[in-house]
Amino acid sequence: MFGTVSDEREVGVPASEAWKLYGSLELAKIVGEALPNLFEKIEVVEGGGGAGTIIKLYFPPGAGLAPYKEKFTVVDDEKRVKETEVVEGGFLDMGFTLYRVRLQVIEKENNSSSSSCITKSTIEYEVKEESAANASFVSIQPLVNIMDVAANYLESKS
Repeated sequence: MFGTVSDEREVGVPASEAWKLYGSLELAKIVGEALPNLFEKIEVVEGGGGAGTIIKLYFPPGAGLAPYKEKFTVVDDEKRVKETEVVEGGFLDMGFTLYRVRLQVIEKENNSSSSSCITKSTIEYEVKEESAANASFVSIQPLVNIMDVAANYLESKS
């Protein structure tokens, strides 16, 4: 069973400014500090933020998710796209064969002097038929919360 969910929001900064945050490990640091109820800890296991970087996500007790590792499979500065895939634990232990998160920063055309962009988060997943009920654990809301934290951070800096 394959599925996808996504959401987006407008951010009052140029796409180049938003990508400086989204395209780096700084996003994990800001999110970890701002949303302690979402992540107990985010640890960089390997890499410096580019493709191949592996991070481990820890969730607060009672969150219902075991820690898992995800790998940055795409970090494209030109297209302003970052993709991560769960490579160990978490959703894979629940019968998922794929759990991919895509973060995009999209330039927004404006006819005024102010600049803004669109941030978009997408989850793509594939789950074994015998574990199809676990698809109910897929939620875009944590990524919406991350986009909100990032937008507030970026807009307060500008």
